[in-house]
Amino acid sequence: MNESTEKINHAARYVKSCIGAEAPSIGIVLGSGLGKLADKIENQVVIPYREVPEFPMSTAIGHKGNFIYGDLGGKKVIAMQGRLHYYEGYPMELVTLGIRVMSLLGIKILFVSNAAGGTNIDYKVGDLVIIKDHINMMPNPLIGPNLEEFGPRFPDMTCAYDIELQQLAEKLGVQMGLNLRKGVYFGSTGPTYETPAEIRFFREVGADLVGMSTIPEVIVARHCGIRVFGMSVVTNEANSRNVPKNFNDGDDVVQQAGIASDIMTELFCRMIESL
Repeated sequence: MNESTEKINHAARYVKSCIGAEAPSIGIVLGSGLGKLADKIENQVVIPYREVPEFPMSTAIGHKGNFIYGDLGGKKVIAMQGRLHYYEGYPMELVTLGIRVMSLLGIKILFVSNAAGGTNIDYKVGDLVIIKDHINMMPNPLIGPNLEEFGPRFPDMTCAYDIELQQLAEKLGVQMGLNLRKGVYFGSTGPTYETPAEIRFFREVGADLVGMSTIPEVIVARHCGIRVFGMSVVTNEANSRNVPKNFNDGDDVVQQAGIASDIMTELFCRMIESL
């Protein structure tokens, strides 16, 4: 067992000791301002990241930094209330540590959410977007020695975002009267918001959304054989012109995400109940 695997196992053993024998089947990663879903989890066991061996702290705005284990929609779930980002200065090994830990705990499906800028000109603030694919411009978290006990050297990413889960979300969205969109998420390192020229470039290469997270988690989850459903909340309309009226602000992003999070929470709960 190499050093990386030892760290993952060390963290997983501690979390396992806190939650007991019954394994979660579903993992959830809650992004900026989207932590309300955690309030829906019943019979909670809250495990602060700072108490987990080998685990770093989340420093991003709107990220509380807890594992929360409990019951949701008739399933045992474990949620990350706040994620880790490459822009915080952590290596990808630590950015994705939580996904590896949840894999060892037994999850089979991962729900990921984020706040994103809308590069698609049809997107408006508050829109919920099912992620159907991504374009990765961050370092790939699988670079380095392959962790054979988790997955293959060259994992396939043809359907990184599970098609059946997308269809379930669309079906439930219709029942809820939602106007869900589907789009491609472009992942950049941040922490700077994108320049207008970059936004125009992202749009030209097929991106509907842009953000600074999620993709490393998805890559590692797929490496582990975990099914993934991803959703973005459009929290700002990406600025493709050099004019000051579209300045981006981190606090505003969290506020806009909070407004949409009630709807996303209800959708996630219904999806989990249906699985």
